[in-house]
Amino acid sequence: MSSVPAYLTTLKHVFGFDALRGGQQTVVDTLLAGRSAAAIFPTGSGKSLCYQLPALHLPHLTLVISPLLALMKDQLDFLKAKGIAAASIDSSQSYEQTREVMRAVKQGEMRILMISVERLKNERFRQFIASVPLSLLVVDEAHCISEWGHNFRPDYLKLPLYCQQLNIGQVLLLTATATAPVISDMQRKFGIAHSDVVITGFYRSNLDLNVIPCPESDKTEQLLALVQHAPPQATIVYVTLQQTAEMVANRLLQVGVNASAYHAGMDSDVRHDIQRRFMQGHIDCIVATIAFGMGVDKADIRAVIHYDLPKSIENYSQEIGRAGRDGLASTCSVLANRQGLNVLENFVYGDTPDVSAIAAVIDDIAHQQHQGQWEVMLLRLSRDTNVRQLPLKTLLVYLELQGVIAPKYSYFAEYRFKTLSSIDSIVAHFTGERRAFVEALIAASPKSRIWHTLDFDALWQLTHSERSRAVAALDYFAEQGWIVLESKQMTEVYQVCQPERCHGAAAQELAQQLHQLFITKEAADIKRVHAMLDVFATKSCLSHRLAEYFADDKAPMHCGHCSVCRGDIAQLPELSTLPAIDNHEFNALCQPFLAAGAGQNSSVSGDALARFLCGISTPLTSTLKATKMAGFGRYSAYPFAEIRRLTQTLAAEAPAETH
Repeated sequence: MSSVPAYLTTLKHVFGFDALRGGQQTVVDTLLAGRSAAAIFPTGSGKSLCYQLPALHLPHLTLVISPLLALMKDQLDFLKAKGIAAASIDSSQSYEQTREVMRAVKQGEMRILMISVERLKNERFRQFIASVPLSLLVVDEAHCISEWGHNFRPDYLKLPLYCQQLNIGQVLLLTATATAPVISDMQRKFGIAHSDVVITGFYRSNLDLNVIPCPESDKTEQLLALVQHAPPQATIVYVTLQQTAEMVANRLLQVGVNASAYHAGMDSDVRHDIQRRFMQGHIDCIVATIAFGMGVDKADIRAVIHYDLPKSIENYSQEIGRAGRDGLASTCSVLANRQGLNVLENFVYGDTPDVSAIAAVIDDIAHQQHQGQWEVMLLRLSRDTNVRQLPLKTLLVYLELQGVIAPKYSYFAEYRFKTLSSIDSIVAHFTGERRAFVEALIAASPKSRIWHTLDFDALWQLTHSERSRAVAALDYFAEQGWIVLESKQMTEVYQVCQPERCHGAAAQELAQQLHQLFITKEAADIKRVHAMLDVFATKSCLSHRLAEYFADDKAPMHCGHCSVCRGDIAQLPELSTLPAIDNHEFNALCQPFLAAGAGQNSSVSGDALARFLCGISTPLTSTLKATKMAGFGRYSAYPFAEIRRLTQTLAAEAPAETH
């Protein structure tokens, strides 16, 4: 008679389940057998349990990389409710709260620690976590590691390296939205065997999918009909722009629907309160940008309505995946036309840096490096080159892949502390060489009123000690409660491996090569937008088309619960003809932006001007306070290429050239 695996007892007594689902069982068995795994499960199908259960049976800490604070908090609330020792280190915590979590982790009191991927760029955290035995690294939303995925995050590319540096033997990758190329990319980067990639299928039989062809002018009335004719129920309405969220929510309130807007322009406290009230059933309908949803684990959402087109098939699938997590029938509707196509495409074009901006980054590497090392603050470089921070991070990753630079470490340029104990009492805890080092550290930290600021150069002159020793000492003082420690101004340090490619003709050629990579990625993202429209206008089963996109070959050919299976094949209304651009008005709207640039010795390229007119925020629009100008976003409904063609002439007539 075979014995019952110990984890099944834990499953029953801790989590309250009698058995695991097929995919969960396979993943848990793989991890407890000592191998890495990837779980490609639909939204709401229990991916989290795949690490939560093994974490209680693995010998050391499970470290979870989670993309959003809301996601962490929801999972932590669940784990704590089950009596599981779990915590996060995140930006919302006070210094004292973070220190207490680190103490508990160090003492072995925690089973699960959740962090954002950016936390690993913090040298203090890396020094700390390197001293803690780790059994498993869990990467949630693991599709972010692939530049061919819909939500590529450059920092995720460094996770395989961190895994090696921290000597983590096993990895679990979790995602709901990965196409076959993305799955292959994830698998290769973490060395996961093909047999240990578990795909349970994308298809969900309880979701009724509807594509409703709807001219732009009729969308609000169509939405009201959908919401008013249903009994009050938990509903999410997705829109593209913040002002649309406010407008639609107000219209719903006018007809008696208990609705609220939700978007990133609101204070975080307001957003948290709206989410809490929705979760508790005090608000029936949330009208939200994509700022809402990740980590919202409300089981009884009965309807998800896309008032505007989603950004991609992957975004659509994630968003409808929030409906019907209790397994009961739920309706997902798209009010579809091609009117929002230019807005979606313009978001893509906004992330492609100009060639001149890429050349400026390469020039910075050439002239700011010192002894083969290049130190950079991203915020400063973003502002100086007018490249948004996410594409700038992608550019640095491309430079890494080209072999031009290699990441060494990140550090905070400034450390400061205030004492809670007297200097004499701190020094008195040490003897010999350690005492001399502590005295030198204090001497190299001049005080202004309350705070001491450590001068690393001065400390080097006094002791020839590495900065890592000084950071470790300050961390120790803070752990003992002798000081309060703060750090700021994150600096990335790279080794310049091919300096010859950052000068002259070689630099120009490199800039063109990198720009082509962005153009290729841009084309792939635009193709993704059009692929989504093709799915919405499909003549075959919607459920099957979606499953097929996500490498699921198990879905039925005819689901029987989508608009196509009911005989309603969507004929999407075409783009309406936009008014001809009045050249006089166009030029008048451009002048304040051009003048502001000239006033700050930052004249404007054609691409930068086109982004301003299409409502695409960049560091330059912030510097020039351009979002308050009448021209910002005035032509957001027009194709970016058309606006750019018109701005090239204007920019060429401007006094100088910039990025």
